[in-house]
Amino acid sequence: MEGSCVVSDGGHPYIPKELHLPGYVHGSISMPYVVSVFSFFTLLIVSLTWIFSGRPPKNKKVDRLLMCWWVFTGLTHLIVEGYFVVTPEFYKDNTGFYLADLWKEYSKGDSRYVGRDAGVLSVEALTSVFAGPASLLAVYAIAAGKSYSHILQFGISVGQLYGVGIYYMTALLEGDNFSTSRLYYYAYYIRANVSWIVVPLIIVIRSWKYTCVAFQGRVDKRD
Repeated sequence: MEGSCVVSDGGHPYIPKELHLPGYVHGSISMPYVVSVFSFFTLLIVSLTWIFSGRPPKNKKVDRLLMCWWVFTGLTHLIVEGYFVVTPEFYKDNTGFYLADLWKEYSKGDSRYVGRDAGVLSVEALTSVFAGPASLLAVYAIAAGKSYSHILQFGISVGQLYGVGIYYMTALLEGDNFSTSRLYYYAYYIRANVSWIVVPLIIVIRSWKYTCVAFQGRVDKRD
């Protein structure tokens, strides 16, 4: 695996055991705590977005749901994934900082993160830098009824699907053996990423249809 040395220190729980993590400090929070805190802030952000997107009431329910999604995914890309990108030695953190412990915990489902795998790091860096701000711009575009709303949502969603595709394909090509147990494999590696497959796919189809309808009128006039 790229980004790691084949030297065993025996002090971490990740796979492979020979993954070299000098100065590793065990996370101080449990799986239920990680999930509950993340779920709480997700619910809070989505709820606030839903409430404020109802003013003015002209916004349709579908648009309000999309705004909730883009706020959630945008902040996740910027804050959670952004922290991973700019903090290469988060595994050494001994302060109990939530984001550091979150990545220590998530790495039990995919140790490429704690090992700073080049492929994963590249995808996360591009996602954080480009998809994060673009997702928040999509919120504004929907709320303001901008003409570029669907093109923007289509582009971000295609990028997210591409990123998830690369994420899984590289894991398969490298042996798909980066989880400490089947529980973490399905809870983190599989389930935690499903949203970025299902929702972007729905948005791609929806925005494609809207864009085609918009251009069809121009094509008919030209004919």
